[in-house]
Amino acid sequence: MAKNNVKDQQPDGLESVEQTLNRTELFIEDNRNIIMYVVLGVVAVIAIFFAFRRFYIEPKNNEASAAMYVAEQYFQKDSFNLALNGDGNNDGFLDIIDEYGITKTAKLANYYAGLCFMYGGNYEDAIKHLKKFKSSDLTLGSIALGAIGDAYVEMGELSKGASYYEKAANNVKNEFTSPLYLNKAAQVYENRGSYKKALKLYTQIKTDFASSQEGRSAEKNIAKMNALLAK
Repeated sequence: MAKNNVKDQQPDGLESVEQTLNRTELFIEDNRNIIMYVVLGVVAVIAIFFAFRRFYIEPKNNEASAAMYVAEQYFQKDSFNLALNGDGNNDGFLDIIDEYGITKTAKLANYYAGLCFMYGGNYEDAIKHLKKFKSSDLTLGSIALGAIGDAYVEMGELSKGASYYEKAANNVKNEFTSPLYLNKAAQVYENRGSYKKALKLYTQIKTDFASSQEGRSAEKNIAKMNALLAK
């Protein structure tokens, strides 16, 4: 009986599919012009986007890169005020951000500006600019996150600082940035008396990054945390 019921239901199912197809065909037929305009509109938007990127964004980015060369030279010489604000003849990083805001170079200028403010002791502006920095270079992104952590620590906001150090460590796993920022986070926790959190991070450094500079001192730090927790 069950088999007969299944067989009896099959024609109804096929008929339902046919009805759905017929309704779809009728909808397309009735709305042919609207559908055509929508498709042409989507194609036009895509074409405009690629044209805008090729004929406006890319030239602007090249122009910004050339304009930022002198500011980068000042940055390398630790002339952070000139790097930020320019020298009267050449743009500084803040000028690049204002004039070329939608370019990749302007995003990089935010990174440099953040570091300039950081080294100048203006931690709030450092955080503001570093948070605006986006990059496909994950290592550079980790350094920016770590610098935000440094700024928060300098401002006395230790919890936020440790949080950003951990973000920096986990942004991309490598033998340079990961143990460096895990160690910084652990030191913050240690100084705050959060020995369990510090122990966890020192142990992670020893396990995952034993060959790093921080990994070589991890055993000593682990012993220290265990001693403090035993008191």
